[in-house]
Amino acid sequence: MSTVLDSIIEGVLEDLEARRISEVELAEQISAAGEVRDAYAALSNPGTQIIAEVKRASPSKGPLADIADPASLATRYESAGAAVISVLTEARRFSGSIADLKNVRQAISLPVLRKDFIVTEYQVRETRAIGGDLMLLIVAALDDHQLRDYQSLARELGMNVLVEVHDQEELERAVASSAKIIGVNARNLKTLEINDGAFAELLPQIPEGIITVAESGISTREQVALAEGFGAKAILVGETLVRAGDPAQAIMTLLRR
Repeated sequence: MSTVLDSIIEGVLEDLEARRISEVELAEQISAAGEVRDAYAALSNPGTQIIAEVKRASPSKGPLADIADPASLATRYESAGAAVISVLTEARRFSGSIADLKNVRQAISLPVLRKDFIVTEYQVRETRAIGGDLMLLIVAALDDHQLRDYQSLARELGMNVLVEVHDQEELERAVASSAKIIGVNARNLKTLEINDGAFAELLPQIPEGIITVAESGISTREQVALAEGFGAKAILVGETLVRAGDPAQAIMTLLRR
């Protein structure tokens, strides 16, 4: 039975074929992409860190915000103390684009996370070519060989990887893959349902030395405090920030700064 995640990936692969360039061109773009910014170091700074997301829409909520100038929003995030800026590049369900990521990265000095459904080696290379510093890999979308190989390739290209899990089995696979940054997503991308107990169940099990990120469903300082109590080193927040009248103030409220 097809899941929401399966449907998203099907569209991602169709869109990929429409923009694919030669390996030679891709290698040239990687060479011209400039120095990688260290997302691991940024998330390792003292205190709880925030990955602030440029997000226009989602499969579960539909349109969220009309973001005409992603770069401007990202600079506001940066000024409020974000550690990393996340940019959706998936077009069909999230209304994102590669152009959004390029524009954001030119406007800020922070590391940039490419938030997409990366299921091919080409997309790993493409992420570096467009300026990505941190790359999302969703365990539910990959087999164990892909999970290891794509992380290895990303590191060869200088990038860090955020490995996303939703349940116990995926967490075990992520840890076995030698992931250095693991995100627990409370929203199951196969069903779009929120698991309110995901942070409590999974975050405490992540071994020391791995940066832990709490993702989805965070809108209040109280929720951040709970995630911190379960072991989150960072939070990833999109909807709450893009819907806030003052996203910079929203960041400071969440982090109590």
